[in-house]
Amino acid sequence: MNNSYSKENRSVYLLTVHIVLVTKYRRKVITNDLLSRLQRIFTDTCSKWDCRLVEFNGETDHVHLLVEFNPKVQLSKFIANLKTVSSRLIRKDYSEHLTKFYGQKSVFWTGSYFVATCGGVTIEQLKQYVEKQQSPAL
Repeated sequence: MNNSYSKENRSVYLLTVHIVLVTKYRRKVITNDLLSRLQRIFTDTCSKWDCRLVEFNGETDHVHLLVEFNPKVQLSKFIANLKTVSSRLIRKDYSEHLTKFYGQKSVFWTGSYFVATCGGVTIEQLKQYVEKQQSPAL
């Protein structure tokens, strides 16, 4: 993972999240070709949101994304957009394949998602660092 900090006018940051998206009804619809297409879609979508797809992989019924994002990005809206855009394009590009699993329903992902922050240190290490700060003398 790239540990170089990003800089804005008034901030320096490194924000990384782990996102997991699961197919509707946990159907095993993702093929290698579809997974490659998803990676291209997510890479392009991240760029449009001033984010970066650091790592991507998946299995037949879910995908994992490791994303560096800008603090200006509202994470829930970003993830909703990732799901909407990828679902629309995948349903368009793989409609025949998806019909076998979902019929004529316009679905691909479940309504939910998993997201967790990632960092270079643990919460315990951060607590210790903050506790050891020199308080100003009164």
